[in-house]
Amino acid sequence: MSDPLTPFLPWNPLFPASAVFLAVVFVWRWSRAQKLPAEVSKAKSIKPCQPQEIHPKPSSPEADMLAVPLYYQPQIQPISDRPRLPTAVPHIVSKELSHWTAQIEAARVKQPYDAFLVLDVEATCLQGAGFDWPNEIIEWPVCLLRWKDRSSKGMASQLEVVDEFRSFVKPTWRPQLSNFCTELTGITQTQVNLAPTFPMVLKMFARFLAQHGLIDPKNGRVLQRICWCSDGPFDIRDFVVKQCFISKIPMPLWLRGDVLDVRRLVSGWVATHDPFDGQQARTRLTTAHHFRSLNIPHQLRVLGLGQFQGREHCGMDDTRNIARVLVELARRGIRLVPNTPINPNRRWGWMGRPGEVLEYYFF
Repeated sequence: MSDPLTPFLPWNPLFPASAVFLAVVFVWRWSRAQKLPAEVSKAKSIKPCQPQEIHPKPSSPEADMLAVPLYYQPQIQPISDRPRLPTAVPHIVSKELSHWTAQIEAARVKQPYDAFLVLDVEATCLQGAGFDWPNEIIEWPVCLLRWKDRSSKGMASQLEVVDEFRSFVKPTWRPQLSNFCTELTGITQTQVNLAPTFPMVLKMFARFLAQHGLIDPKNGRVLQRICWCSDGPFDIRDFVVKQCFISKIPMPLWLRGDVLDVRRLVSGWVATHDPFDGQQARTRLTTAHHFRSLNIPHQLRVLGLGQFQGREHCGMDDTRNIARVLVELARRGIRLVPNTPINPNRRWGWMGRPGEVLEYYFF
């Protein structure tokens, strides 16, 4: 029986040569395909020439990203594949930073006044006599304070004493000091005998204010926002008003206006910040100002400023310690504004005509 493919595939002597040729081509292409990965990896290991950088030498990490060679394309990882920092650490750091930032911002509050004049006068007195007595001023001490860090928007927290003024004053109605007055204030009869009278002291003090640019030297007009401060309302509300009447002079323009009662401010602040009785204290403040009045040594202690420096009831020493309290209040971020009204036309029963003291009123 004959082969069925014979009629369709007759024998050709070129078949063996074609088969050999195809086999050689196949082997060559196979070997070429095996060598190609090795050549590619070898080409990657060759260091290219360093091209000249177009950008200048960077000075920050952000500039480093701009200064890479132009042919270099960094492989940017997808956001989901990038390593992430622990979330707890940045949270704690940001919380601490925000806490301290808040503390700094809380200390710097808007303060509307440019300068502060702290006054604590000493006056004639008798043992057992109250504030209705016609006291005469015998010491005029003042501390001038200004801001060190006040911004253009009025934010400030650092006060400093820039100058002081002090003068004894000669009384005219009762020139002789009582022993009680000398023992209390430390002011001697010789000191007041050699001192100028109250109208002259005011003129001297007006020159002091003009030198610091606080008032106009010609007419006494106030040029800057000044705030008078005292320990209690007595110094200007009582003593200055009485003395102006006895000396038969009007109260100067730069002495008029409300004052900052530092004792009232500190006592109210302590009452509202009492950790044990804070809510009751706030209730008392909203209904009536029935809280403990703190004298200067107590104010210094509750504010952590230590002991009183100097001699109590010495006008200059009292004034300096009140200034210490004021500086601390500013540092704590307390707004310093007047809180006590003053009536320059206030009258007492012993007042007669201007400058006249009715002697019979006391007998």
